[in-house]
Amino acid sequence: MKIYDVIGIDVSKLTIDVAIHQTKDYQQFENTNKGFGVLCKWALSQSKATKETLLFVFEHTGLYSHNLAIYLSTKEFNFLMVPGLEIKRSLGIARGKDDKIDAGKIARYAYRLRDEISPTTLPSDEIRNLKHLLSLRDRMVKQRAGYKASLKEMKRVLKRSENSVLFTSQESLIATLDKQIDKMDNQMDEMILQNKQLKRQYDLITSIKGIGPQIALYVIATTEGFLKFNTSRSFASYCGIAPFPNTSGTSIRGKTKVSNLANKKMKSLFDLAAKSAIQHNQEMKLYYHKRTGEGKSKMSTINIIRNKLLARIFAVVKRDSPYVDIMMYAA
Repeated sequence: MKIYDVIGIDVSKLTIDVAIHQTKDYQQFENTNKGFGVLCKWALSQSKATKETLLFVFEHTGLYSHNLAIYLSTKEFNFLMVPGLEIKRSLGIARGKDDKIDAGKIARYAYRLRDEISPTTLPSDEIRNLKHLLSLRDRMVKQRAGYKASLKEMKRVLKRSENSVLFTSQESLIATLDKQIDKMDNQMDEMILQNKQLKRQYDLITSIKGIGPQIALYVIATTEGFLKFNTSRSFASYCGIAPFPNTSGTSIRGKTKVSNLANKKMKSLFDLAAKSAIQHNQEMKLYYHKRTGEGKSKMSTINIIRNKLLARIFAVVKRDSPYVDIMMYAA
């Protein structure tokens, strides 16, 4: 796809600041569907590019950029959502913050890379809804854990008879959160059951020992039904479990290690899955004890198991066949 001009957009809660790279024009619009309509008309009138050769670029800011992405996709405009850290690091050292200047920087960033860019394609409604539910579930689980920890300490220190409101209030909140989390789990199960492709992927993933329902849902949502990542290696890098070399010239010979730039939630889920596999998967258990028995690092061994599980997830989905536990047939 040939890109002639780029529209950089800095997204805020109520407004969007917009800059056209070629003409240096700038304008601010409302962060609403009405504002998006005015934006598109303005961009086409001010830029010399056609609709097919024009690219809108903005940071992925969650809910604030959600409606803009939906609108541009519906109207069939080319657009790209970019992680904020990627833009920030590409522009070097910056001092202060100004939305107008930031919009121009975003436009400049994308214009430099216009020949390498592939426009964003939004996932299906089911995947988007699944992501929203998982995100809300995460927040509720954290809140529940906080209340449980607080209640446990209060039971240890305070007398219930003298602090009944403190106890009953938190117990009521925990019960409510339990109910809402169960409700969301049921909703996600229903969504998976109603979509044949997602149901098939879910069944294939959970056929692997060590991989449970939660990690299956997160993998499906994060990979957008295995359309966002082509290989297990690229997804492992995204999750922060792919090891990278740390060498330079003749003086730097650091250890090969994983990067801190990662989806921390997915990394923690694969860590739990690896530890579960060591306990319940005979093959992984033998591998872990053999390797650590040779003096190898426990953490590096766990990371290898993480990658083995992830590779198996991609393998069963790509070949559309459940995992076969070969240890069952070993003599």
